[in-house]
Amino acid sequence: MQTRGKALLALVTAALVAVTAALISAPPAQAATLTEVTGFGTNPTNLRMYLYVPDTVRTRPAVLLALHYCTGSGPAFYSGTQFASLADQYGFIVIYPSATRSGSCWDVSSPQALSHNGGSDPVGLMSMVNYVLQTRNADAGRVYVTGASSGGMMTNVMLGDYPDVFKAGAAFMGVPFGCFATTDGSSWNSACANGTITKTPQQWGDLVRAAYPGYSGARPRMQIWHGTDDTTLRYPNFGEQIKQWTNVLGVSQTPVLTDTPQSGWTRTRYGANGVTAPVEAISIQGVGHSLPLSGQAAMAIAFFGLNVQPTSSPSTSPSVSPSASPSTSPSTSPTSSPPPPGGCKVVDTVNAWNTGLTSDIAITNTSTSTISGWTLTFTLPSGQVVTNGWNASYSPTSGALTARNVSYNGTIPPGGSTSIGFQATHTGNTAKPASFALNGVTCTVG
Repeated sequence: MQTRGKALLALVTAALVAVTAALISAPPAQAATLTEVTGFGTNPTNLRMYLYVPDTVRTRPAVLLALHYCTGSGPAFYSGTQFASLADQYGFIVIYPSATRSGSCWDVSSPQALSHNGGSDPVGLMSMVNYVLQTRNADAGRVYVTGASSGGMMTNVMLGDYPDVFKAGAAFMGVPFGCFATTDGSSWNSACANGTITKTPQQWGDLVRAAYPGYSGARPRMQIWHGTDDTTLRYPNFGEQIKQWTNVLGVSQTPVLTDTPQSGWTRTRYGANGVTAPVEAISIQGVGHSLPLSGQAAMAIAFFGLNVQPTSSPSTSPSVSPSASPSTSPSTSPTSSPPPPGGCKVVDTVNAWNTGLTSDIAITNTSTSTISGWTLTFTLPSGQVVTNGWNASYSPTSGALTARNVSYNGTIPPGGSTSIGFQATHTGNTAKPASFALNGVTCTVG
């Protein structure tokens, strides 16, 4: 108990230092206000939910789940980090939950927490995400998670438990998924905190895959941050997370890019050298348990792709009561509407590595009519074979493909956009499709 008490005290002290530094460098966002939401759905551990919706929220906004450190709260993480001001700038919604147990740490150790829909904190956090998707017209294809310390650990857990929901995560000062697991009911794992638990990439990856047995879809990308002098969640956890997520995403552990974005920072990218690489890791020389530092939240937002404005225009916040009950799941979309007069636009972003690639496709309705149900047709270059996809159904897996909308994204208003994507293998040709057609109409390719 004495060892655990010292560790918790160190965690508290480091958290206070981080908050103080962040408050100096990152004043709270000036637009809109943080609002508590109640009655948001299943909540087995009585978490509290706080929501930040900027005044200039996008028409189909992305959603960011932002998770605090031990002893923290949603409001403290809101005022002590730069995510709200970045939401003002880029029009996404931020959920700031609060853990309510003693010490205000997230459950990242129980068997329930380490399983898809298993119970504990992750279930309540998912209820918050679903609430926002259902009541705020948010984009289910652009849901992300970030957190610091205990929140960084929970970022790893949420990506493992719900790979079908989150597109990417950014973990500040975290540990690998499953590293903090305990069997004695304790919420503290000293061996993991001290960086003495090491596994092979395959073993770490198997822990993630076991959280959701039978899941074969796309896996979320991961950004990992750690200070070399962290004495609370020690630095070896940085390398163990890299091993885990490169294995989960099927990319080499050898970085394709190594650079220094700032003095003392070493950044490595795995699987691709672009901003949205499958795995990105940033090591901060000489820094302890005090992340994120000024400017690092913006780098996380860039990794998510949220700094790239969608083509649809921002709108004012929807007039939905924060305490309103969530609606039922979206119904299946109606039959595809006729080709829209005026056309469509497609932006295809490809990230490729040795034998694989991901393709993120943004579809914009540039016509004056609402699209109700859609199919996007295109031809994959020779040698490319789709292995999994998201936000659409794909058939066949090579050659001339048809992507069909799923239940929640079949309607695209004039000027509106939706995002889909897929992962594929290739034999050397990583080119994009030459053209796309939406409901039979050839699209402009951006």
